[in-house]
Amino acid sequence: MFYPDNPKELRDTIDQSFRNQRFGPGRAPPSSGAKRRIYGIVSPHAGYVYSGAVAANGFYEASSVDFQNVIMVGPNHYGIGSGVATMKGGIWETPLGEVPVNSDLATQVASKSGITDFDNDAHSRDHCLEVQLPFLQYIKANFGIVPVILRMQDIDTAFDLGKAIADTIAENIDSTLLIASSDFTHYEPNSEAHRKDAELIKAILTLDINKFYAVLERLDVSACGYGAIASIMVAARNLGATKGELLKYATSGDVTGDASAVVGYSSIVFT
Repeated sequence: MFYPDNPKELRDTIDQSFRNQRFGPGRAPPSSGAKRRIYGIVSPHAGYVYSGAVAANGFYEASSVDFQNVIMVGPNHYGIGSGVATMKGGIWETPLGEVPVNSDLATQVASKSGITDFDNDAHSRDHCLEVQLPFLQYIKANFGIVPVILRMQDIDTAFDLGKAIADTIAENIDSTLLIASSDFTHYEPNSEAHRKDAELIKAILTLDINKFYAVLERLDVSACGYGAIASIMVAARNLGATKGELLKYATSGDVTGDASAVVGYSSIVFT
């Protein structure tokens, strides 16, 4: 429902997303020898026609990371299963091929967290993590994943999960990419989405978790994966990240021209 099921058409769609990103068509990926360290990204999870060009900005930056594994955290849209759920093993399949779950990493994250369970059913219906995979497959041939999906998105959960992730990959930081999957304001006028999301993004860029939740509550920002963002903020900060950088923000209204009720999308990199 979120991208083409034909492999060639899917690759062409992703390729067009990169051409439509802010860097312009034809620009080569960043050098793998880039000096700055990239810890992770915030990436949207809407249909590619709406958010693909925004998402491409984060994956453009991620293409400079020689990652072997990706820890992905997103919101549980359907309320299925455990409050914080990963998977002990298995394979995720997209039209571009298969991606294995890294059982060792998943087990370590769960063991270091006091609230993370193994629950395949929690992942059975949701799209928030799965839509990240074709972009990852486009920039990297082989990698493993640790998928984590959240019904519980409070600040205590974010600190618990974020610390568990950071403690797990502290010694393998250069080979692991972190992804927070989230859209931002949902179904409000375009001007309101831009206003609210801009203030929330400012908090994200400072890696200030308390400020992030304060803005979220004060403005009642309907970002679906706020707990996922906060968890990756905690993990990135604990691993040494000092800031976030906004790569691109847009709304569905910016794409369709209908500004009456939009969804916001943002691509952010933690460095």
